[in-house]
Amino acid sequence: MHATAHVSADEIRKGFSKAMSDMYRDEVPLYGALLELVAETNAHVLDSEPGLAHQLQRTGEIQRLDMERHGAIRLGTAAELATISRLFAVMGMQPVGYYDLTPAGVPVHSTAFRAVHEHALQTSPFRVFTSLLRLELIENPDLRAFAESALAKRSIFTAEALALIDQAEAQGGLNASDAEAFIRQALETFRWHHTATVTGAQYQQLSDQHRLIADVVAFKGPHINHLTPRTLDIDQVQAAMPGKGITPKAVIEGPPRRQCPILLRQTSFKALDEPIAFTDAHGSHSARFGEIEQRGVALTPK
Repeated sequence: MHATAHVSADEIRKGFSKAMSDMYRDEVPLYGALLELVAETNAHVLDSEPGLAHQLQRTGEIQRLDMERHGAIRLGTAAELATISRLFAVMGMQPVGYYDLTPAGVPVHSTAFRAVHEHALQTSPFRVFTSLLRLELIENPDLRAFAESALAKRSIFTAEALALIDQAEAQGGLNASDAEAFIRQALETFRWHHTATVTGAQYQQLSDQHRLIADVVAFKGPHINHLTPRTLDIDQVQAAMPGKGITPKAVIEGPPRRQCPILLRQTSFKALDEPIAFTDAHGSHSARFGEIEQRGVALTPK
């Protein structure tokens, strides 16, 4: 291997975020329509509100306005989480925060992998909300054992991705060609799977326990289940979505519209029902959706 300069982790993250967005747009055409609507809305707002445009220029936010803010995935085992933390570290992303979603009836706990320094966020604010299935919450012991065995049989990372993670750790980074290869290989972990690894009846059993359990256990790997672009006027996007053939959530989540926006407001289109080939039959699975957010001012420094 020739000793050449390493690409910064921030640039690798930026390239990965762009590749992920392109892949998701190809896989979910409705997401492409949502991105176009958000871009149109943002352009309209910037034209009609020069004060806001000036503020975004001053803070540098304008440069990253059209970058995806975050995505989300769900993992099945602690070993998968340990390896994905190494994968994200190559891109300058570290786990921030802990979220136990079981009080909300969702059998996972989660963290967000992200960059933490302002200059790094300026290059790419992309973060991935990463959830780990809590198998101990599956009440039926036979079903729990089946889920454990299904997850134990899979490997969600390509051999090339694992080798490049090892290389990045050993050499302190990757050169340009290796960084490009890493992005291509890492993307495979997040790709949609049209085939399941279980029968239709097994899928139904998992789904009856909780649909998220089926989403994690029934496939040979995870998939990005949503990406989130940022809009400057979420009410305008929500109102325009039906005209673009997109069915939005009934209401925007978060605080009501205010003259001085605070906190975060978000909406999404409903998860698509997509055809799946089980090992013994054809069926469908619903998991992937498109989300948008409008960021407001935080109420405290924390």
